Amino acid sequence: MKKKIGIFIMSFMIIVSTLFAAGCSNNSSNDSTATSAKKDKIKIAALNGPTGMGMAKLMENKNDYDITVYNSADQIVSKIVNGELDGAAVPSNLAPVLYNKTKGQVKLVGINTLGVLYIVENGNTVNSIADLKGKTIYSSGKGSTPEYVLNYILKKNGLEPGKDVTIDYKMDHSDLAAAIASKKVNLAMLPEPFVTTTKMKDSNLRIPIDLTKEWDKASQGQSKLVMGTLVFRKSFIDKREKDLDNFLSKYKESVDFVNKNKEEAGKLIAKEGIIPKAKVAEMAIPKSNIVFISTKEGKQALEKFYEVLNENNPKSIGGKMPDENFYYGGNKNN
Repeated sequence: MKKKIGIFIMSFMIIVSTLFAAGCSNNSSNDSTATSAKKDKIKIAALNGPTGMGMAKLMENKNDYDITVYNSADQIVSKIVNGELDGAAVPSNLAPVLYNKTKGQVKLVGINTLGVLYIVENGNTVNSIADLKGKTIYSSGKGSTPEYVLNYILKKNGLEPGKDVTIDYKMDHSDLAAAIASKKVNLAMLPEPFVTTTKMKDSNLRIPIDLTKEWDKASQGQSKLVMGTLVFRKSFIDKREKDLDNFLSKYKESVDFVNKNKEEAGKLIAKEGIIPKAKVAEMAIPKSNIVFISTKEGKQALEKFYEVLNENNPKSIGGKMPDENFYYGGNKNN
């Protein structure tokens, strides 16, 4: 009898030990699964100014996104090329440059900023593009999108840059804004937020021409003045397409928040270092054309826009027009 009890106890202990071991094994497996399921933060670059403003609300999500604000696009290029960044908000012409430079390893996933360029005047002589004939316009951005945009609009209105209109590109944005505010310059092409900062210093400054509207007229609605885009590395898209689609959905929500809640958004924009002063950011939002347009919705307008840049200077988009693979098509919900 004692022998039978001993065998029973031993059998019971073996069963308990086996169950305990199985439980530990399952816990270990679950822990391992949880660890592997935890994904790396998405590393994204934003730029000072309108190109980064739409991302302000999204920057509050520190768990999923690691978003860094940079002063210039030049700081971003090497990081996106070598894989330090997964994605970035960049000037529109830089997107095809990156695509061509990396031989297709960077794709455009959306438009985030439309036109931010305006003709401003200390005076009352200009009310239309035709009024620019015989005048000198001061601008910045020679050899980049602003120059090509202005040239295109002038030519479409029958004015030859350099002949009918003199364009002086000697100053950068900050210096030009200061020159306008001090009335050393009477007529200029300026982007936001410099239009807002200058108008805050000189309330009499007029903004007679919105180049976004003039672009729409010149292109007969076939194109849009695209100033900012979103790009992501192909390797990231291949591995984490659902995460990208989720990011784009959240990005759209952030853009909607910024446009609808200007005061609160202005504070966030200043807090994140996108524009130094909250009040300037708040006042600049309406003229900054912050949007989210998916590649599916914006592809035709983008192609027409890049054709204009390519005709002016192929180097501005990396030497050639991007092919179909440049445009990301996986954002089905937007």
